[in-house]
Amino acid sequence: MELYLDQIIQKKKRMDGEQLMSGELDNSFNALMVSGEGESGQAHHEGTGTTLLGWKDLPMELLLRILSMAGDDRMVIVGSGVCTGWRDTLEWGVTNLSLSWCQAHMNDLVMSLAQKFTKLQVLSLRQIKPQLEDSAVEAVANNCHDLRELDLSRSFRLSDRSLYALAHGCPHLTRLNISGCSNFSDAALAYLSSQCKNLKCLNLCGCVRAVSDRALQAIACNCGQLQSLNLGWCDSVTDKGVTSLASGCPELRALDLYESVVALANGCPHLRSLGLYYCQNITDRAMYSLAANSRRVRSKGRSWDAAARKNAGAGADGLASLNISQCTALTPPAVQAVCDSFPALHTCPERHSLIISGCLSLTSVHCACAHHPHRHGRAILSNHAY
Repeated sequence: MELYLDQIIQKKKRMDGEQLMSGELDNSFNALMVSGEGESGQAHHEGTGTTLLGWKDLPMELLLRILSMAGDDRMVIVGSGVCTGWRDTLEWGVTNLSLSWCQAHMNDLVMSLAQKFTKLQVLSLRQIKPQLEDSAVEAVANNCHDLRELDLSRSFRLSDRSLYALAHGCPHLTRLNISGCSNFSDAALAYLSSQCKNLKCLNLCGCVRAVSDRALQAIACNCGQLQSLNLGWCDSVTDKGVTSLASGCPELRALDLYESVVALANGCPHLRSLGLYYCQNITDRAMYSLAANSRRVRSKGRSWDAAARKNAGAGADGLASLNISQCTALTPPAVQAVCDSFPALHTCPERHSLIISGCLSLTSVHCACAHHPHRHGRAILSNHAY
């Protein structure tokens, strides 16, 4: 494995890294030497008094800054092979890494790097074609215990082994994207939620076996801080699962699903974004429930007064984005009721947040801007004031 990584490092040096390392970086270092020369002709780091004889003597903060400006995580891997000092600095200092650029042998690369970059907090392993296997995820879980954000989307080869490994090794996860991982079971997902209770953002789009009412009940029971949940293409979810989310995840702000929203309207007063595209079984009952929820919020003293309307886009409660494209069962009166209840929803082109494409019957639905052009004009001026 070490030989394989060394081959990658050497190849990267010859290709993208060679000019930067031997050319621009050398010129920059020479400039640093000249500007910092003392009487001895050697550069000194003012903060520590350390003599800078070459790249290997750069302070850790400066080295990390230089590589971050390169804008390519491949340079981090190249840099870790320059010398022992650089390797140690990067292994301890790098907390954010993306290997999504890797189109071949990602599994081997992850297994090698996981043992070195143990301080990672953010790791993206998104793939164009499936490469990752359980062994790589297990390596991450066994070494990167401080991980907070992980993207494993389109990892079609992964099994429940990966979720169990993450549950044991990465309990501090707050964001997890496993969209398209169709081999996971609902039992494994439920167990993950019992160990990773700090999850705030969870993407389960296309996890058709994992997303069930049982799994959603476990998530609702364990992940009370959840704010964003994507359940797209998960057709096993029923009102039972959605109802459990409504009672257990009151902080939900964004939800993408294909089933009923009645329970969500009742239980999630902070909901700001809702995607129901292609939910052709969604009926007017869901829309009227959303509108009724807005009235309940007003009755509790959180009304959309003039100040709230003015600052609707600055974090005030209430729907600010609703996608009901291709929801052909909805009628204009029901959708208009939602639009009237949430001032942050707009059909006007400049502030398009109520999306109704594919619904020819809803063309008569308009936001308040259409009836009060002067209000629309003030909103535009306000948006451009900053």
